[in-house]
Amino acid sequence: MAQLPRFRRREVLLSLLATGATLSACQRGSRSDQPSGRDPVPVSGSQSSDKVLLINGAGATFPAPLYLRWFSDYRQVDPKVEINFQPVGSAAGIRQFIDQTVDFAASDVAMTDAEIAEVKRGVVMIPMTSGSIAVGYNLPGIPSGLKLSRPVLVKIFRGQIDQWRDPEILALNPELTIPDLPITVCYRSDGSGTTDTFTRHLAAIDPAWASEVGAGMSLEWPVGIGVKGNEGMSAQMLLSEGVIGYVESVYARELDLSVAALENRRGEFILPSPEASALALSEIELPENLRAFVPDPAGPGAYPIVTYTWILTYRRYSDPAMAAALQAVLRWALTEGQALAEEMGYLPLAATVVNRGLEALQLIQS
Repeated sequence: MAQLPRFRRREVLLSLLATGATLSACQRGSRSDQPSGRDPVPVSGSQSSDKVLLINGAGATFPAPLYLRWFSDYRQVDPKVEINFQPVGSAAGIRQFIDQTVDFAASDVAMTDAEIAEVKRGVVMIPMTSGSIAVGYNLPGIPSGLKLSRPVLVKIFRGQIDQWRDPEILALNPELTIPDLPITVCYRSDGSGTTDTFTRHLAAIDPAWASEVGAGMSLEWPVGIGVKGNEGMSAQMLLSEGVIGYVESVYARELDLSVAALENRRGEFILPSPEASALALSEIELPENLRAFVPDPAGPGAYPIVTYTWILTYRRYSDPAMAAALQAVLRWALTEGQALAEEMGYLPLAATVVNRGLEALQLIQS
């Protein structure tokens, strides 16, 4: 597969920042007229070979740039299948999936047992790609590589360190001339799998954060301003000096955001490179339901904040064409599509994870 030029990848991300709302491979139709609690009305099937099957999904912004490319490129594989994806955040995607107003969902957090129990048609959770969460900042004259220790990272997001020239930050970065600016913390205001992954890490490294703030897709932040989506977080860091926030690493890399070198469990300060993130993910052993996390990787050289991201499908579809099409597009994404994932800065799945995903696809029935 030819490599996607960097300017094209950047264009995809800039379009997300510009719209801040709808990301889709093709914008035809919506679910607004579909009643909740029913199978979506099939667009195609045996009625006419000329009709296009429309598949609607919603959810995580973390993998949205990759899904845009996948679903757009898949039209060349099968022009009769059209996938529309709305990047509304993991929590909203799961809610729409439970309410049966979409055909599939995307989430950076696998569904809980309680959520799965709400879905009478059954749930299949398939890890599709993976990546890291970068801590980005906007400090004039300070490129990527600002060192943030585990205690300092927590103190910043608790509001206990609120100036960039705080002695603890200066001590970690004696070679840098850090500007005299207040720290503005940004967090995701929407229910976010990126937030869940980030706060799982904070809870894992700091008992006080775990007991007093917690982890999850939405929570009461001790300090800061809320923004929507990875695209909103990226825009805030591009536009406002003194800001610090957390964002999926592809957004940070392609938009040239400055990102911190975070201290891992070994005491090493690590940037969110694909290599360092892959080392962290190699520690995950997927159980039967393919739901697993690594909130504080232990290995040398591992970047400390990584996650898989899942596509959620039903086990049963009333339309055989829908079930077959979903199996086909996800099989393509798990195999040929993994090369595009790597080119766009995501982490391609290990062969063992791909095989587990392909096995899970067989659970989709009509």
